Amino acid sequence: MSGTSMDGIDAALIETDGETVCGFGPHMTVPYDPEFRTRLRDMLGRTTLVDEDGRRLNRDIALRHAEVVRGLLAGSDVTPDLVGFHGHTIWHDPVARLTVQAGDAALLAKELGLPVVADLRQADIAAGGEGAPLAPVYHGALASPLDRPLAVLNVGGVANVTWIGKRGMDDMVAFDTGPGNAPLDDWVSRHTGQPYDEDGRRAAAGTLAEDRLLRLMDTPYFARTAPKSLDRRDFDHVLDVLEGLSPEDGATTLVALVAAAVVQAEAHMPLPPRRWLVTGGGRHNPVLMETLAGWLKAPVEPVEAVGWDGDAIEAQAFAFLAARYRRQLPISFPGTTGAPFPMVGGRLYRP
Repeated sequence: MSGTSMDGIDAALIETDGETVCGFGPHMTVPYDPEFRTRLRDMLGRTTLVDEDGRRLNRDIALRHAEVVRGLLAGSDVTPDLVGFHGHTIWHDPVARLTVQAGDAALLAKELGLPVVADLRQADIAAGGEGAPLAPVYHGALASPLDRPLAVLNVGGVANVTWIGKRGMDDMVAFDTGPGNAPLDDWVSRHTGQPYDEDGRRAAAGTLAEDRLLRLMDTPYFARTAPKSLDRRDFDHVLDVLEGLSPEDGATTLVALVAAAVVQAEAHMPLPPRRWLVTGGGRHNPVLMETLAGWLKAPVEPVEAVGWDGDAIEAQAFAFLAARYRRQLPISFPGTTGAPFPMVGGRLYRP
């Protein structure tokens, strides 16, 4: 998994039949070097990758993923029989029924000598769904023994939520709540040269600019009904709205924006969740976690509170989706992406 935060590649090993998860193996994250991260950023917004730069990015994404998978398996005595490959989203526009992920799945299969399932969003978005988020079906499987309804909040570059009702995987609502770490990372990078707000220190030292927050919450996306999804660049205007603030005040306001969007998201849920479980890089920001805990009505905890590993969940999810493709089980649903019916997604690439 290479997510919207563009921080690196996550890989994880699980044992699953696509319905239940029988075992968790190792996982690892390999950060992108600054030069490659800049190259990725420069490619965002492209609607096609057929030119030389696009083909080179497809190749290099695949080769980097292959290297990470080899590193993951070097410490394991298990040989996997299937790989789930997300690639890196360059452009996502459900209205135009177009989603573009960089990464040559055929090359990855050849490099690893293993079958690879990729192109997991395309069938859903072609049928009129949002094509995202796709992790909810995995959240539903993990949450089967837990008290419900509950909400699983993933704060990556974009933030998304999965509401899981009493019927589990047959009773889910999911959507992107709004921006996650991406605007905060961009803000901190622009003003300090650092890639992110480590431990939320700048946000902790700032003061909320309420007038700017109110302007940002007027963004039309928040008024849309769910299911709905975002491209990483949909909130690029945020930094312009905050211009003139100190680095600290801007960071505080951006954390509040993430939390306010999550609070507003509760209105799209059939019932209030009894607890919120937070995954993704955002759970490492203590200011965000404290803000969520103060603004939401139910307890807010990192997913580690129930024994999950928040650093591995996204990669595990795409392995799970690959297993579901192999059994031709649906990976997206009317309540999670707006698909017209439960849909099987993906394409198999053989070595």
